Amino acid sequence: MTPPLDLSRRQFLAAASAAAGTALLAGCAPGAVSGSGTQTLQFWHLLSGGDGVTMSALLDKVNHAQDAYRIRPTVLAWGTPYYTKLAMAGAGGRAPDVAIMHATRVPGWAPGGLLDSWDVDRLAELGVDESTFPGPIWQKGFAGDRLFSVALDAHPFVLMYNTDVCDAAGQLDSDGALMPTSSPEEFLDQLRAVAGIAEGHALSYGYLGDGAQMWRLFYGLYAQHGLEIELPAGGRMGIDKDAAVETLAYMQSLLDGEIAAAQNDYGSAIAEFATGKSGMLMTGVWELRTMLSAGIPFDATMIPTLYGTPAVYADSHSFVLPHQARADEHRRDLTYQFVADMLKGSFGWAEAGHIPAYLPVTSSPEYADLIPQAHYAAAAEHVVYDPTAWFTGSGSNFQGEFGAAVQGVLLSGDDPAAAIDRFERRVNTLLAQPNPADPEGTSKS
Repeated sequence: MTPPLDLSRRQFLAAASAAAGTALLAGCAPGAVSGSGTQTLQFWHLLSGGDGVTMSALLDKVNHAQDAYRIRPTVLAWGTPYYTKLAMAGAGGRAPDVAIMHATRVPGWAPGGLLDSWDVDRLAELGVDESTFPGPIWQKGFAGDRLFSVALDAHPFVLMYNTDVCDAAGQLDSDGALMPTSSPEEFLDQLRAVAGIAEGHALSYGYLGDGAQMWRLFYGLYAQHGLEIELPAGGRMGIDKDAAVETLAYMQSLLDGEIAAAQNDYGSAIAEFATGKSGMLMTGVWELRTMLSAGIPFDATMIPTLYGTPAVYADSHSFVLPHQARADEHRRDLTYQFVADMLKGSFGWAEAGHIPAYLPVTSSPEYADLIPQAHYAAAAEHVVYDPTAWFTGSGSNFQGEFGAAVQGVLLSGDDPAAAIDRFERRVNTLLAQPNPADPEGTSKS
């Protein structure tokens, strides 16, 4: 993951020098010296709430399953606080043994030496290799020809639907699944049918003040055109403007007050669907627990393929090796074992809504019986991540910049073409700036 956008070069260099203190704490913690007996491994992550509870259960499981290592987790605040502290530790060269990062943030860190790469042969000996991951998820871990992150999951943007409301609207097939739609017009027709039944709106989609929410839907639909946005360092953004304008205009058409509320924030959208007032909800799989707790009748599926190419916006929680100047090989061996153990034991992570990246888990009979998770598992084969650049990724200001550029289109009907132009200018300004984690300018992505 890249340092957050608001971490300036001066701040980053200050963090690097301050890292000595942070790294010293990590390096001198119990278990820092290798030898016989159980080793304590330091593991940093940013998972709180329900995901934090699930992660704690997974860690308890691996801790009790063997005697070679014990994991000591450190949980830091999501977003900027986490990545700033992790950058400080990595810059000092004596970071925790292993950490979680969003896969989309890794490319900005790898060239600057803040992360150590994984040895693919070493992983393969533990049953972790390309054949055990969906192709897009495995490939996302690479920067150049080196593997810098190993995904625990994919957490895609999906479509949840109230089965009672959609059934009453005649939109479920004989198996009780949402009828497929394959064009923008078909999906609009389906939504209008649901709108005639729903107490509130056909679709709950919260976006106000939330650039990430706007970006997730936009980039997923844009990618369905068979396109990607390219962000060459020092160059100019490569974007198909016609496809971008078409996508943004379609998002605008959904927010007509009948299909979806024109002015809805994230919390309001979640509440509308959770109380049974709407027929569908566009959200991340991380809201699965919320809907299960709400007790409403619902299922989930991939966002419909409206433009020809299956594509689903997602990110992945991934394991990384923060740089250590003098990594202890015995502890590294145990770190590899820990990651393999976590991947193989990630069914509990599936129960929380995420799609485990490790294929032997998602291809198991137990996973096939996990509903609604099994109904959107195919999204893992079609995930689309943020375009690669030092300033993109979950928790970055890139998604906020997108929201600032386009919110007027969704809120008040501004011109989509002008909004895309604004976004392009903002991104080109970022592309002209050097990666603060790569002072030598070695990154070409």
